[in-house]
Amino acid sequence: MKKALKIIGITFLIIITLLLVVPFAFQGKIKDMVKQLVNQNLNAQVEFSDLSLSFLRSFPQAHVGVSDLTITNFEPFKNETLATAKNIAFTMSVKELFKKPSDGPIVVKSITIDEALLTLKTDKFGNVNYDIVKENENASNAESNSSFAFDVEDYAINQSAFTYIDEASKMQIDVTELYHSGHGTFSAETSELDTKSEAHVSFTMDSTNYLNSNPVKLDALIDLDLNNSKYTFKENKGFINDLPLEFQGYVQVLEDGQKIDITFKNPESDFKNFLAVIPKTYSKNIENVETTGDFKIVGAIQGMVTDETIPNLDITITSNKASFKYPELPKKVENIVINTSIKNTTGIADDTYVDIQTLNFKIDNDVFKSSATIKNLTKNMLVNAQLDGVINLTNLTKVYPIELENQLTGILRGKLNTSFDMNAIETNAYERIKNNGEVSLTDFVFSSEDMVHPFHINQANVSFSPGTVTLSNFKAKTGESDISATGNIKNLLGFLLSDNTLKGNFNLTSNLFKVNDFMAEGSETTSAAETTGNAEPLKIPAFLECVVNAKANTVVYDNLNLKNVSGQLYIKDQQATLENLTSNIFNGALSVSGDVSTKGETPIFNLNLGAKYFDIAQSFKDLELLQNLAPIAHLLQGKLNTELKLSGNLNKELSLDLSSVSGNALAELLTTKVNTEQSQLLSKLDGALNFIDFSQIDLKDLKTKLSFANGKVSVQPFDLKYKDIGITVSGSHGFDKSVDYNAVFNVPAKYLGSEVNRLVGKINDAEVNNMSIPVAANITGSLTNPTVKTDLTSGVKNLTQQLIEIEKQKLLNQGKDKVKDLIGGVIGSNKTKTDSIKEEQNNTVKDVLKGIVKGGTSETKDSTQTNSTSKNIKDALSGLFGNKKAKDTVK
Repeated sequence: MKKALKIIGITFLIIITLLLVVPFAFQGKIKDMVKQLVNQNLNAQVEFSDLSLSFLRSFPQAHVGVSDLTITNFEPFKNETLATAKNIAFTMSVKELFKKPSDGPIVVKSITIDEALLTLKTDKFGNVNYDIVKENENASNAESNSSFAFDVEDYAINQSAFTYIDEASKMQIDVTELYHSGHGTFSAETSELDTKSEAHVSFTMDSTNYLNSNPVKLDALIDLDLNNSKYTFKENKGFINDLPLEFQGYVQVLEDGQKIDITFKNPESDFKNFLAVIPKTYSKNIENVETTGDFKIVGAIQGMVTDETIPNLDITITSNKASFKYPELPKKVENIVINTSIKNTTGIADDTYVDIQTLNFKIDNDVFKSSATIKNLTKNMLVNAQLDGVINLTNLTKVYPIELENQLTGILRGKLNTSFDMNAIETNAYERIKNNGEVSLTDFVFSSEDMVHPFHINQANVSFSPGTVTLSNFKAKTGESDISATGNIKNLLGFLLSDNTLKGNFNLTSNLFKVNDFMAEGSETTSAAETTGNAEPLKIPAFLECVVNAKANTVVYDNLNLKNVSGQLYIKDQQATLENLTSNIFNGALSVSGDVSTKGETPIFNLNLGAKYFDIAQSFKDLELLQNLAPIAHLLQGKLNTELKLSGNLNKELSLDLSSVSGNALAELLTTKVNTEQSQLLSKLDGALNFIDFSQIDLKDLKTKLSFANGKVSVQPFDLKYKDIGITVSGSHGFDKSVDYNAVFNVPAKYLGSEVNRLVGKINDAEVNNMSIPVAANITGSLTNPTVKTDLTSGVKNLTQQLIEIEKQKLLNQGKDKVKDLIGGVIGSNKTKTDSIKEEQNNTVKDVLKGIVKGGTSETKDSTQTNSTSKNIKDALSGLFGNKKAKDTVK
């Protein structure tokens, strides 16, 4: 007994070992077989990561698995993926693994496909990507007619997807989350196939979405007549969303196509079935919805499917005096009447049409009626529709569980007839677009998180005529802003039904227009970066092309109040162009022209601004741009004329990005005074140069040019005047308040003290009396902490040298009779005089520096005073420039 058990145990061990080992021995052969079969039969590139064989997994059947399968097309769909599958598993008898092609087809018991993705495509030339099976030209008729022995008892497709694209008809079908399984016997001439299917289906035709991921279920028992290739529906029930449908009929495959004869209907007539057609995302839970009336769908599909024809269609959808009410909502929809048919009587796809004879409903006392016909579905679709009724927008959420981001209120009234073809919409062929009627909207209120205040349309009236939509009346308000508008729109249907541009012309008026009333809550027009973070910048709509003639009594932007605003605005291709925009501001007149574009990633602008008779103090206080261009201008009192040309970037809320601004300006000052007490810069200049009183500088009719870029302003030289002292100023400053300026003061010699005046008097010449020296002042640092440096040495030396030269010329011209003696005397005495003047010159330079530069900023020190004349010069200059009393006395 023990021996027998031992033999049995050893036998089982050997069998198990063989079942484990043999697959590895034959696995290479199976891979070669599969690759050979693929290369012989498919015109495509097939790859897979692994092919496995097991005798234990499906014992006593062999189990073959293919992992990560990919099929890639050749021309004309080169490198496009036809199909992928994570795993494909076959179970079959072991002997099927050893069959040769001459032994007949391989018999497979079951097939399972997991996570497959199949994409079938027909291009615009009629080529298909799924015709990849090679024709076997050497196959004999006997081989082609060999006995059929393909027996699949079970098959399943799990978590898969299918897409069909037809470029010629612009049709696409997407089937996702597909689960399909079947059980049957395919080897018999007649048998049954029991199937279960569920998926989500989307259907798009010519950019119109008819189904959007609608759930579909079908449990069907199908008779298989394999000899006649005829498949008959016996017992079946399908669902579109929650709408049940029963099918009857058959599909037969013939040499020239497929013959279809199918009828269907919904087995129940409750109006709740209509709600079941609507996706659950929108209809929500309909189990407890109260309904009255009926809803029926009856259809027949009969005829041939070939390359040229489709079956005839006769589908009707009807409902009469129906109603529904959601238990959690206060109102109901009643008097619902639906009478719609879908027909094709010729078998030509283009002859299919939809006839909506009636689609009516009532909410409270508001009745809405409509009808429409849609023809030529597959080519240039023709639409004819009539709308007549009233809708209270507030009731939409009170009768139906629709979730709106923002609550709507208002009354919409309309009576409209429209007739058009889609080609006319796409090409703006207005003569083929026939619209007649009127639509009005009253007391419409729209609120949003993106708006500070609700937008309230008091009244809007729109009339329709062929080719044009006219806005005859529009009055609205938001916050404190009011808007009135009239105008016309040329292609409203093209905008609504296609991707066309919305074109129009409008006249816009307003008594008060506050820009902040239209901004997002919490945003600031001057600092978008701080409030919006990484949010996308505001964009001018790409779909908009219009002309706006605007007038407003008052426009408030940030802290600016513009009066009597008028101008034209052109919007096209995400660019707004301003022309002849004029306004009154700062007790003067403003004119603006230029453009703003948001087409790129960063919005840009290019503007010309003209200002006349601006109040300087007020304008430079309230305008950040002017503050940066002329930071000390707020100290001026008077009027300003200026012309500005500037360009640069805008921030996310379309305000100026000052760091990017560049351009140039021409400014003219009129009747202007200076307030020096509020400026560190002018205070330091006044202290360093005591011979000038900056509060008395004459700025009348001053003109200057400046340019700016990269946050820096460069000022071309311009001239000022203080009494008979000429001043030339040039330099630059930054938007960061840094300064680098040079000012040259042409100081007449008479201001340089009694000793200098004595030297001038000795010459007693008109030219000498008008002589002056340049006093240079260099201003650096910042506006709040400036540094002022002056250098008088070169000026004083130049003056004394000029006096010497004039003295020489005067002596040389005295008396022609004693020229020779005079020349000798002059030469002898002139040498002595020259040495004396040189010494006097050095002392004068030192003393002038000490007197003019308050506080002794010059490096020259008084160490050579050796005579009373030099001391007197020093005292006189010090008295002139060292204290205010002496200064006033000299004046």
